[in-house]
Amino acid sequence: MSRKPVPAPAVQPWTPITPDRFDVFALKALQEGKASEGQQKRALALIITQIAATYDLPFRPGGSEGDRATAFASGKQFVGQQIVRLLNFDVDRLPQSEST
Repeated sequence: MSRKPVPAPAVQPWTPITPDRFDVFALKALQEGKASEGQQKRALALIITQIAATYDLPFRPGGSEGDRATAFASGKQFVGQQIVRLLNFDVDRLPQSEST
């Protein structure tokens, strides 16, 4: 059984995303502490899926230039993975803190 190769994303990992207006409104509301439930979910989804590209393939072809792009993409992906890890983290495993 032959497998089709998984193509690398078309853009360089440092290319800024193109958010829509509602993404920007959601992020600004989150920053101000005034985001609705839907805006909070939208902002977090934007950060995880588009900004950090958590679920994208980080590999970029192209020799040493591809290596740099792959390293950059892997760094972005690591940030998203840490956010997802903490969202799924069992807080009961953490020591009790005296300060809140």
